[in-house]
Amino acid sequence: MNNISTDKLVSDMRAVIVDAEELMKATANQTGERIEKIRARTEGSLRNARERLQVAGDDLALRAEAAIGEADNQVRTHPYTTAGVAAGIGLLVGILIGRTK
Repeated sequence: MNNISTDKLVSDMRAVIVDAEELMKATANQTGERIEKIRARTEGSLRNARERLQVAGDDLALRAEAAIGEADNQVRTHPYTTAGVAAGIGLLVGILIGRTK
């Protein structure tokens, strides 16, 4: 569940960054001291957000690789237990599907 939330957050952050960049392009012809200050602050914030998003994506990829490696290790270490658990889950799903008909 946490990975789904993290994936959604990363996706939402990318959308915000794209929208902010489009807004910056759309207001590029606006001038004035106040606009320039806001534009500079926004560009800095976007740069920081992109960097944090890259770090978060890299971290997420590393954690996913570690989880996959651990799952693979557990399956190789305990193959009969894994097969038993998979069969039990299959049985439960089959019973639940059979009840709904």
